[in-house]
Amino acid sequence: MAEKKSVHHDEFMKLHMFKEEYIAKLEAIGIKSPKELANALKDDEKTKDIQEHLKGVGPKTIEHWKGDLEAERKAEEKKEEPKKPAPKVRKVKAAPKKEAEKKEEKKGAEKEAKEKAGEEGVEIEEEGYEVKLKPKLSKETLYALRIRAEIASRRPAFLRQEWHRRKRLQRAKWRKPQGDHSKMRQHYGYRPNVVSIGFGTPKGARFLHPSGFKEVMVRNVKDLDKIRPEVEAARIAHQVGMRKRIEIEDKADELGIRVLNRSG
Repeated sequence: MAEKKSVHHDEFMKLHMFKEEYIAKLEAIGIKSPKELANALKDDEKTKDIQEHLKGVGPKTIEHWKGDLEAERKAEEKKEEPKKPAPKVRKVKAAPKKEAEKKEEKKGAEKEAKEKAGEEGVEIEEEGYEVKLKPKLSKETLYALRIRAEIASRRPAFLRQEWHRRKRLQRAKWRKPQGDHSKMRQHYGYRPNVVSIGFGTPKGARFLHPSGFKEVMVRNVKDLDKIRPEVEAARIAHQVGMRKRIEIEDKADELGIRVLNRSG
């Protein structure tokens, strides 16, 4: 016949590293529930008695039991706490009709002013964020751009050989390390990383602007005719003066071409 389980069997088994053998041994001492065990663990003499009867139970296990029993006690207290009644909501009277009428009159006056300005041909500038033009890209290109961003986030800063010795090399362009005894050329672990294939970007996203456009250099208004607005964007050359730059920007707006380096 199978032995009958104690009423508090499941509660005891929730304790850290608790074994079924301990239930019978604790009952022999006079501890039949987790609450009695919690009270007994508060007394040092009873705690020593429990350690003697239960083999393998040390100070660390008892500390775990104390923490588990305390957590269960707090959970029970929260359940027993009565719910507080909902606070009474104070009803606020609606604004008087006079104020509402004044607001409507103001709105009507603003509308009339806008209509009059439209009839007279006066342009009213409304402040707001203008959404920049975006390219029409294929799924493959969008995926390549996302992979490019991931690779760029983990790409290290490539430093020149002996950059820490010579100040002029700290901001110099990359050069391949050469020399028979160069530890950097031999890829020693304690030397900086060297430019290699693994750090490159996907072919589908190379030479593209972060927005996804392919940049086309523009030096005059005629160069805009060669641009495909769906995929390409214009970058005005730095030699172009302000007068010609404004002409190029106005023409680009007409054609629906995005200018990457606008004057304002």
